[in-house]
Amino acid sequence: MAYHDDEWGRPVRTDDPIFERLTLEAFQSGLSWLIVLRKRPAFRAAFNGFSIAKVATFTPGDVDRLLLDPGIIRNRAKIEAAVANARAAGELPGGLANHLWAFAPGRPRRAPRSGAEVPATSAASTAMARDLRTRGFRFVGPTTAYALMQATGMVNDHLVGCWRRRG
Repeated sequence: MAYHDDEWGRPVRTDDPIFERLTLEAFQSGLSWLIVLRKRPAFRAAFNGFSIAKVATFTPGDVDRLLLDPGIIRNRAKIEAAVANARAAGELPGGLANHLWAFAPGRPRRAPRSGAEVPATSAASTAMARDLRTRGFRFVGPTTAYALMQATGMVNDHLVGCWRRRG
């Protein structure tokens, strides 16, 4: 509830915080979001506060260290993806946040009345995922990209009547 009330859907426009959301969305793939949120403090410690510059310098030894950390989700492919994504993010001219916000829809869509009306993907998230993969990012399919767009306020999927939709 606190995540919904304080963070989800609020605009994130700086690189390291948007990298955190991208990384956590990738780790969530196939799991409950609640699991990821409960492990978030350990993720922040393990990934140096999600500093793109620091994570980009991680070595295979760091990956092995993270695989032994019980506080995070210990999935080698996802850990290696986080490191690869930090390196790819560091190569983006203008930064990660500016690059990703270029995919945000120009105008808001009609507010969903129920969870059934909230899409899992969109044309914009498909384009974002395709672009990121061509730039070396991993674990960024259209569904993960759409969840990132929701989490960072690029789209507003708060339901009709939700106080946060107005706030």
